[in-house]
Amino acid sequence: MSQFNMNQLVGRYDIVLITLDTLRFDAAQQLFAAGRLPNLSRYLPASGWARRHSPGSFTYAAHHAFFAGFLPTPAKPGRHPRHFAVAFPGSETTASTTCVFDTPDIVSGLAGRGYRTICVGGVGFFNLSSPLGKVLPALFQVSEWCPEFGVTHPNSTANQVACAQRHLADCPGRAFLFINVSAMHQPNRHYLPGCTDDCLDSHMAAMAYVDGALAPLFDTLAKRGGAFVILCADHGTAYGEDGFDGHRIGHPVVWDVPYAEFLIQGQS
Repeated sequence: MSQFNMNQLVGRYDIVLITLDTLRFDAAQQLFAAGRLPNLSRYLPASGWARRHSPGSFTYAAHHAFFAGFLPTPAKPGRHPRHFAVAFPGSETTASTTCVFDTPDIVSGLAGRGYRTICVGGVGFFNLSSPLGKVLPALFQVSEWCPEFGVTHPNSTANQVACAQRHLADCPGRAFLFINVSAMHQPNRHYLPGCTDDCLDSHMAAMAYVDGALAPLFDTLAKRGGAFVILCADHGTAYGEDGFDGHRIGHPVVWDVPYAEFLIQGQS
């Protein structure tokens, strides 16, 4: 069971959910073991990432589950209490440590507790340019997306972090910040010099870039008084394993995702 009691944290800290879109567990753990995530290693346990199972095999499905409180599940048998839940009859994964909202989603639930809800989009399901691309952002009080946050821009994460910092600067109270980091999603070959086709190595190079780009955000959160951060992938992706490419398929490299959670203490 997690060491964190959400009923003691909600209202006292910013809540931050960062989804590392498409990041595979094996890639994330290999980067950690090789020392290629120096920023995140300050917050991850000595063993690195936790291996969890995603509730969805692609972005849209996984995020609908996340925003209902169904975050990636520990990859071991048992009923695992959730951090956040929306009230519904028969739930077997709420506990005394679960923050339960009488709302259809946890975003509006946190808004009802006084949080400013902020969405910084990344991949196409958050791009606000079509009815489908507006469904998930519409859950939030504030949502932003531009091409500079998307999968083709080599500095997308730094641009997303700068946007998040601007919104946090305008938020005097507590914030629920969500960022969908797009860099690992195909195409990612531009993160590996000389690479002409997306591959596992370019996927990992993208995550190494993301590690450094997230560092200013964590500093900002500390200056705001601290934050509870959930950092996870929504799903993985295949690069030829067993003949599969991409995601929205039932392969272990898609279902197994990296997960981390930590408390950033405020600076005195």
